Parts: sequence; structure tokens; C-alpha cells
Amino acid sequence: MTVAVFRNTRINANALVGGSLMALLMVLAIFGPAIAPYDPLKLDLRAPLAGPSAAHWFGTDEFGRDIMSRLIYGTRTSVWISFATVAVAMLLGLSLGVAAGFVRGWTDRIIMTLNDALLAFPGLLLALGVMAVAGASLDAIIVALGLAYTPAVVRVVRATVMSIREREFIEASRVMGNKELVTMLRHVLPNCIAPVTVLATSMFGWVILSESALSFLGLGVPPPAPTWGNMLAAARPFITQAPHMIILPGLCISLTLLGVNMLGDALRDWSDPKMRR
Repeated sequence: MTVAVFRNTRINANALVGGSLMALLMVLAIFGPAIAPYDPLKLDLRAPLAGPSAAHWFGTDEFGRDIMSRLIYGTRTSVWISFATVAVAMLLGLSLGVAAGFVRGWTDRIIMTLNDALLAFPGLLLALGVMAVAGASLDAIIVALGLAYTPAVVRVVRATVMSIREREFIEASRVMGNKELVTMLRHVLPNCIAPVTVLATSMFGWVILSESALSFLGLGVPPPAPTWGNMLAAARPFITQAPHMIILPGLCISLTLLGVNMLGDALRDWSDPKMRR
């Protein structure tokens, strides 16, 4: 009884803290222009590298731009890239994973051979290669990161489908005369939603971290558009003069990853029958 109460308390705490942080992130992303006190590109050469004050709560950067406004607009960029990348990875991963796990045979061998080849490259390294060829742009980042994270989705979906395809209701669907495509779409795909939802939640945080790393390396969204990663890169020469320039973007990334991980843990525990009992 005590163990069950502890687990339920932990799940609720993860859901509350993680959900609150993610809700704050969504509010900033959706209503950012109404919340930001200044234009993120507006220069104020009279107040470069200013510390936090009544006029600029989070201070200014080397060009006198308001850091709080740039962080808010950077949230919009990071959230959009993460949502679009996760959507691309899930669409490709679900399609290939269901086909590989359900059809099997040569289809499975070909898909998994290509998938394993992509898995041989670290995700960020693969994204760097795509970005080097396609150039730095918003669409290129989404495509590069989407391809980098597709193999993880394929493996999870394939493993789930291979366990589902042996169950009685799949055999019943075949006996009823349903075509294989109908069986996959109506009976197999819906049963993959739970594990894929947990994976998508975690992947949202991975993409934000990867996008920040690409921007930090100069291969992300081109400046002067603000992102958390290029704000960190721009702050490196001024780390001793204006430490707030590097602390605040890093804190945004850390809090976002904390919220995503805690919410993902709560979703994983809720989807696990053993934890629910």
C-alpha cells in the first residue's frame, strides 16, 4: 500500500511540474508577440551589455537588444521546430515501422537495413551532414532533425507491431476477410499510439536540445532571428562582462528539458499497467 501511494504521488508530481512547465512554454510560444515588451531585433546602442533593470528585466545583449524579448521569440522558434520535427519523424517512423513489423519478409529486411545504417550515425552528426549540404534554414533544420530521429521511432513501432500482430483480434480480422492494409490501419496502428506518444514527448525535448546545439555551432536559424542556441553562441565573448547573456538561455533550455522529461515519465507510468495497479 505504501509503495503504491509513493508511486502515485511521484506520478502526480511529475505530471504537475512537467505539465506546468510545458504549459508555460506553450503560452510563451503562442502569445509571445503580445507578452514580449520589445521588438527582439530593435537595437539600443546606448545600453549594450546592460544588466537586469526596470527597463530591461533580463538585461540587454551586445547590441542593446532586450534579452527577455529575444528569449520569448526564441521560444516560438524552438517550439515550432520541435513540433514540426517530431511530426516528420512520427509520420515516417510509423509508416516504416508498421510496414516492417506487420508485412515482415523482404520488406522488413530492406527497411531495417536502411534503418540500422542511419542508426550507425549519431543523430546530431547526421543532422550536421544534412545541414552542410542543404544550408542553414528553418526547413532544412526540420528535415535534418526529422531524418535523424526517424530510426528511433521505426524500432519502437516495429517492436510494438510484432507483438500485436500475433494477437487474436488480428487473426479475427483476417478471418473476417479484411485486407492487410485495413487490418494495419484499423487494428494495428491504433495500438501503437501509447508507446509512440511517450516517445514523442521525450523526442520533443531531444529536438530542442539538438536545435540549440546546431544554432550554437552556427548551422541553425540564421541571425539576427533569435533562438536559444544562437543566443548562447553570441554570449561566449561576453561571459565575464555580462554573464546573464549566457545564463538565461541556458536556464530556458534546462527548464524545458526538465518539464519534458517529467511529463514523459508521468505518461510512461500511466501507460504501464503494472504502474497503474
